[in-house]
Amino acid sequence: MSEQVKELKPLLGNNEVNQIAFVVKDIEIASADFAKLLGIPNPGWFLTGEQEVSQVVFKGEPTASRSKLVFLNTSTVQVELIEPNEDPGTMREFVDTEGEGIHHIAFEVDLIKDRLPALEEKGYPLLQSGKFTSSEGRYVYADTFNDFKTLVELLESADPRDTKPSDESGKPLLGTNKIEQLALVVKDLDATADAYCTLLGVEKPAVIQSGGSEITQVVYNGKPTEADSRYMFIKTPLLEIELIEPGNAPSTWKTHLETNGEGVHHISFVVKGMDEKIKVLEDMGYPVIQRGNFYNGNGRYAYMDTTSTFKVIIELLEKYNQ
Repeated sequence: MSEQVKELKPLLGNNEVNQIAFVVKDIEIASADFAKLLGIPNPGWFLTGEQEVSQVVFKGEPTASRSKLVFLNTSTVQVELIEPNEDPGTMREFVDTEGEGIHHIAFEVDLIKDRLPALEEKGYPLLQSGKFTSSEGRYVYADTFNDFKTLVELLESADPRDTKPSDESGKPLLGTNKIEQLALVVKDLDATADAYCTLLGVEKPAVIQSGGSEITQVVYNGKPTEADSRYMFIKTPLLEIELIEPGNAPSTWKTHLETNGEGVHHISFVVKGMDEKIKVLEDMGYPVIQRGNFYNGNGRYAYMDTTSTFKVIIELLEKYNQ
């Protein structure tokens, strides 16, 4: 008799990552920059409510934490920009310890009270909770960084959140505003993949080994390198999560791990005419960090040094025969 296959179920009831959130120091500058990158009208920021309204609790203590927020709806995931005030909160803690960058990914849930225990049982305690200011709803952040290399937010809305792309969208800087991938550099690929696959309720994908240098032809900081690595692609409905475990040869991934530790390394856009898009970014003052071919030769990539403006490296992907 064949062994019964265990049904996979997402811990949160779904596996749709529908928001990527950045903590920034100046939301007016950041929102203008991201609006230009994404070809989306800048909606302007709003300030979250005072404690009586937002009821923010951070690490078990009420706090006067408030933030300026901007939401930019792309064709897939929503980009959230957050400028926190000086009062205690997870965003304030992040900007003080890590600087600007991607703070969390978010999932919509039916009822937080029914979903949070599943995270807590896995060892991810409640970090911060609060209520929406602009609509009826609430949120919680779970302390998931050790396993997921970023925080996870649960969003509970009385009515569907506004995630529809603007009808007034302009021309994205890269020809697309679809964020294809969120990529994280990790020390233990298998352990991190196990955690994500449990969270998302998906089968663990195969590990991919970096190809030989005769195929990949990687150049990092102007010098050829083997750039050995192991990586994995985990598909979700709106976004692919890439996990990268660097090897011993020089690479942007190895430098990131040694300098910043585990965490978000880049976001990716699939583009047409990559050389043209590289020049657009270079002319704006963002040089190439690393470039090369896919492990199987079916495309190429370039990492652009965009962190000064976009708080994360932007990867350009060009796929052949697609």
